[in-house]
Amino acid sequence: GVHQLVATYQEAAENLYAGSPRKTRYSVKWKSSEGKLVLKITDDVTCLKFKTHSSIYLGRFEALNRSLIQKMVNSRPPPVVAPAPSVTLSGPAGSNLPGTPTPVAGGGVKKKKGKKK
Repeated sequence: GVHQLVATYQEAAENLYAGSPRKTRYSVKWKSSEGKLVLKITDDVTCLKFKTHSSIYLGRFEALNRSLIQKMVNSRPPPVVAPAPSVTLSGPAGSNLPGTPTPVAGGGVKKKKGKKK
């Protein structure tokens, strides 16, 4: 829903992020044609918005950004499981085993065409 108070929006936004940090997205939009700042945070289940025309809220907006960014930066990614080492078969020098790719010569950089006059 759309919140009317920055304090309630900040609390709801931080709680939403804490509930599902991997799914939560946060966006900030400035609609210059309307002179409106729109903050939106969603986890695809709940969507919270805050809209304002007032520049008075910029300090609180900055505090909310710092708080959310701090939480996002400090979150640790899940441990990465290392893939099993791959086994490569090699035959005598200069021979290719069936199923192994043959090296291709070349790999140079293509020349760009000049501009038409």
